[in-house]
Formats: sequence, C-alpha cells, structure tokens
Amino acid sequence: MEPLFINKEKIASLLPMNECIEVMEKMFRSLAAGECVQPLRNIMWLPDRSGVLGMMPGHAGKLGVMGIKVITVFHANREAGLPSHQGVVMLFDAKHGQPLMLFDALEITAIRTAAASAVATKILSGKNSSTLAIIGSGEQAKRHIEAMLLVRNIKQINCCSRNETHAIELADKISSQYKIPVQVSKNVQDAVKHADIICTVTSSKEPVLMGEWIARGTHINAVGSSVAVARELDTAAIVKSKLFTDCYESLFNEAGDFLIPKKEGALTDAHVKAELGEVLLGTKKGRENDEEITVFKSLGIAAEDIFSAYHIYEKIKPED
Repeated sequence: MEPLFINKEKIASLLPMNECIEVMEKMFRSLAAGECVQPLRNIMWLPDRSGVLGMMPGHAGKLGVMGIKVITVFHANREAGLPSHQGVVMLFDAKHGQPLMLFDALEITAIRTAAASAVATKILSGKNSSTLAIIGSGEQAKRHIEAMLLVRNIKQINCCSRNETHAIELADKISSQYKIPVQVSKNVQDAVKHADIICTVTSSKEPVLMGEWIARGTHINAVGSSVAVARELDTAAIVKSKLFTDCYESLFNEAGDFLIPKKEGALTDAHVKAELGEVLLGTKKGRENDEEITVFKSLGIAAEDIFSAYHIYEKIKPED
C-alpha cells in the first residue's frame, strides 16, 4: 500500500496542542533514557545561497520507527506568495524499513515547537506565573500563546513585534478568542517588565531580550534561533539564568544564544544544567526557588517530529 500523505488540516485535527504536550513529555523522557538516536541536522545551501535544504533524521527505538524531516527555506518566497518554509516528515518502520506515512512538515513543526516550550514551562516556570510576554507576532507567537494557556493560568499577555501592525492583529485575535487582556507594547523592555514567562519567537539574528530587563523568577522560552551565528538573548541574559535545552548535542553545535557567550568567555559548557528529559526523569534538578531565572533553549529536534508523526499514525494507520 502506498504511504498516505497527511495534510495540515488533518494534522491539526489529529494532533491538538494538549495531546502534543503529552507526546513531547514522552519524547523528552525517551530521549533522556537513551532510547532515541538523534543526529544533528544536515543543511545544504544552494550555490547562489537563495535557499536551503534541511534534513533532520532520527530513530525512536521504543516506538519501533525512524523518520526524517526534509524542509526547504526560501525567504524570497513571500514575494511569490509562497511560504518561506516547506517540507515533509517521513515515517518508516524500523524493523523492515518500509515507509509508513508522509506528513506536512510545517503543521507538525508549528504544533510540536510550542508544545515542547509548554513542557519546559510546566516544569521550569513558577506555578503561580500569570503574566506572559510574547516577543514576535508570527505563527509561533500564536501557537505559543495557545500552549502556555494550557499549562499556566495566564491572566495578562503582553505582545511586542518589530511589525506593530502584526502585533495588533495578533492581540485582537487572541483577546477575542481567549477573553484575556492583551497589551501591545512599544518595545521589548516594556513587554517583559512584569512578565513571569517570556517567549522569544522571532527571526532576529541579534539579541532582542537583554539580561538587565529580566525580573527575578522569570522563565524564558528562547525559540527563534537554531543556528550558531544568531541569537535572541544577549550574553547577560544567559549568564544570569539557569540554562536548559532539548538536546545537548544540538545546543553545543547550533545554539547561538549559548555559543556566542561561550566564545566571548562568559561561560562554559558547565553552565548548561540539563535536558528537559533529565528534569522529567528526576536525574537533574530544574527550578529550585522562586528567585531563579530559567531559560529553555529550544533547537527543535527530529525526535519531536517523529513522536508527533507516530501519534497521528497510530490514530489512522491502515488495518492489517
């Protein structure tokens, strides 16, 4: 039988955010237990640097599957009315290697990225956190708001974006959908001033969040950058925080938020406290008091895509 292709609408119905958060918890535990093979992503640039092909393979031993996300990034596509990111997730049986199912990569990525941040927020933020700051106004801003509301009792949301029009549109939509006050801030400093949780979901290559602006006890999900030469948080923000991540190897090779301060000599590898899975398993400590600032540096790994795809596959796989 030919593998089915599962489109974004079907994915959205079969992978709701609340279920994906549970799937991400299982994935992080499995990764920390050594049950996954999680290589670094491989990137191929076109000769003219107009676009890139990214390949993210992985193996989930306990699920008996392997898979790969193949994604293209063409930033000039917006002028042609096309998404800048396009791709597929391919799921294979790990016993005999047969292809099982194909999935729209963008929808899986959009949901699982925010769900991973929700797991981090659930285990690292203060339990009474009620003010959320969202830096950015794109797809991940919307998804992160949805995810944060599922794990914390958020009573106020502050949004800030370099595109104020987009921020206003997001605020109007969110306040109408969730009946929560949403304030559009003129700058990031104002947005994060009283925040308990901060999510940076931008495409910026330079820091947008400075350490001097962050209040004690804040939890931060740093999501936007996944390359060694770009970052959303400045050196001071990382140095004053307890740093957690999804996967050590990804952090030590791809995270500009960590690698740039390290290159400056501001910190060492010992500054990294744990992977989320280690905190979930209880082998490493997470937040230890109400004064600590915690940062989850999200890189986005293939295991997240594979576990999400398998969750969908199990719901609709053909009968033997």
